[in-house]
Amino acid sequence: MTDTGFPRLTAGVPGCGGAFKLTPEDFEVEELPAYLPSGEGTHLYLWVEKRGRDTREVVRALASALGVREDDIGSAGMKDRQAVTRQWLSVPANAEARVPEFALDGVRALEVKRHGNKLRTGHLKGNRFTLRLRGVKDLGAARESFSRLSAQGVPNYFGEQRFGRAGDNADLGRMLLLGQRLPKRPDRFQRKLYLSAFQSRLFNQALAARLEAGTFATALLGDVLRKEETGGLFVCEAPDVDGPRVAAFEVSPAGPMFGPKMTASKGEVAEAEARLLTDAGVTLSDFQRGGDETEGTRRPYRVRLGAPDLTVDGEDALLTFELPRGAYATEVLHELLKDG
Repeated sequence: MTDTGFPRLTAGVPGCGGAFKLTPEDFEVEELPAYLPSGEGTHLYLWVEKRGRDTREVVRALASALGVREDDIGSAGMKDRQAVTRQWLSVPANAEARVPEFALDGVRALEVKRHGNKLRTGHLKGNRFTLRLRGVKDLGAARESFSRLSAQGVPNYFGEQRFGRAGDNADLGRMLLLGQRLPKRPDRFQRKLYLSAFQSRLFNQALAARLEAGTFATALLGDVLRKEETGGLFVCEAPDVDGPRVAAFEVSPAGPMFGPKMTASKGEVAEAEARLLTDAGVTLSDFQRGGDETEGTRRPYRVRLGAPDLTVDGEDALLTFELPRGAYATEVLHELLKDG
């Protein structure tokens, strides 16, 4: 099942039609940092704007210009190439004198400030998106789908970019977990990418099943539920008690990112998750082969659409909203367009 073939929360609403990403300016992303640099410390934070460049490409060029290793450069998350994005990157402060030498087409540093620690993956609250859909055919359908997502949450699928341009990242991750030889030996970044993609594919399958069953936002006996405020996890033992909390968006059902440290579900929920592994030809113990990369966790089946707004500009729809870290704006578009 491909990303475009997944069941959608707004399946009963027609696709609105329109074109997307005709220019990088059609997709703007601004990181919402977990904290701002303090002005003092052994690391230097750069608030970087890039156009038509992905994060890894910028990191590689920055490392070369500053004479540091790529591993010395920190980022909170990866940002799209075909977009205008703004995010923080951190470099060792002893390279500060060489920062003015950094030059890359489509990239500029808007702010430079010191801080006490290196920026790590996940050091962000989320992202703010501004998306332009050009030539929308049915603005009423666009408004209806966007309204439902605002009220009920966005299905938290991993987007197709998670699985690589050839779409084979998950298959390569499965091969790694089974101890099979890959066509080409991966570097550390690729290994992490492949393993995560396989976990992500299984999560997407679990989420698709919940949407098909109509239990996307339902507390089932044995579910692992995630607290919205703290991220804390607990197993649902009383659906009549937890159901209203799900309806109020206080907690959400959380699906499997398989690994030995993943919080276990119970009962029929656990049986359904076990069938995913059986169908994929792997066991839970296979994830131990992935080491730190596949320890396992839980990911909410839905995420709240923050500060949502839809305005009309001629024949275009301009969408602005916020999503928590790890959520994909393209999933909002799939809900509106219905055509992949």
